[in-house]
Amino acid sequence: MTERAPFRIFPLQDQRTAAIPPSVPRPLGGTEVVGDALGRPLRDLRISVTDRCNFRCSYCMPKEVFGKDYPYLPHASLLSFEEITRISRQFVALGVQKIRLTGGEPLLRKNIEVLIEQLAALRTIEGKPLDLTLTTNGSLLARKARALKAAGLQRVTVSLDGLDDAVFRQMNDVDFPVADVLEGLQAAQEAGLGPIKVNMVVKRGTNDHEILPMVRHFKGSGTVLRFIEYMDVGATNGWRMDEVLPSSEVIQRIQQEFPLIALDPSTPGETAQRWGFADASGAHDPSVGEIGVISSVTQAFCGDCNRARLSTEGQLYLCLFASQGHDLRSLLRADASDADIAGRLQDIWQGRSDRYSELRGSRASDVGTGARRIEMSYIGG
Repeated sequence: MTERAPFRIFPLQDQRTAAIPPSVPRPLGGTEVVGDALGRPLRDLRISVTDRCNFRCSYCMPKEVFGKDYPYLPHASLLSFEEITRISRQFVALGVQKIRLTGGEPLLRKNIEVLIEQLAALRTIEGKPLDLTLTTNGSLLARKARALKAAGLQRVTVSLDGLDDAVFRQMNDVDFPVADVLEGLQAAQEAGLGPIKVNMVVKRGTNDHEILPMVRHFKGSGTVLRFIEYMDVGATNGWRMDEVLPSSEVIQRIQQEFPLIALDPSTPGETAQRWGFADASGAHDPSVGEIGVISSVTQAFCGDCNRARLSTEGQLYLCLFASQGHDLRSLLRADASDADIAGRLQDIWQGRSDRYSELRGSRASDVGTGARRIEMSYIGG
């Protein structure tokens, strides 16, 4: 793939000589699965490895806010790969089974393969490998897919908001061509980073006319296409409810051309509602595949949310719509023991009662209180 300016990999830390342990010792903390204040277990950890991105999507990092003078985090503030692995080990001891690397754009983090190799050595309480995934905008995927797979990454999720090149360039706002993302998807498929998921954020009046073309393109490809309601995350994306296209309407539009059948969740706490393509008899045809819808605005799924988010600088957030985090970096850099770290994580999770989406618009939520929610580019989607 031909390299295009101004896209470049930001050198954050050179860890090419970092030692990768052949095996990771069991944590010193307890190994009991803990529940939060609402009884929800901790199963999924999303780790932001950089606050930088080479796209300027209006719903995440609009150019008028994240311009050339935007003050990104200094290098010394970022968690090192060893710090991320150490804290991840303690999360796994409390029941985490899946780790997703996010950003910003995680493939901008220099030598990300080193971190992936370290995390791939971790084992769950049951002694199984982690479900290790990464979400990317696909811009660097063609050149990095094989190295990611070799390091131990299992699969990728790629953000793609339309197939029409003009629409896609408008939404990423840096004139990046859709063809290069499709090339990255092909490279990921050939490298074995699957099953691949493609996420499309739908904004009414902007790219909703791309729903059916996206379905036609990915139907039967082995890639799971998911439609995400435009969310009120952070304070910079100019969110308005009239730009939200409810998932129910997305399904109605697709049903006009492709019969769908509702499928059961594949895992507890899954964010997407699954719909399978139906055959002539009305049954799901697995050979043709499925789609998903993520209805974080119109149909809250807080009740079984089992996710925590770790920011690039070591702040732990218990909700995508949170306004405050818990500082873990200071704990790591104060030479705390593994047992102390595990105990702190357990205390934080057991005190968790977040359910923003269920309370959206009510007096019980932080809407209208002046609380500034954290940006999605800081803690990942």
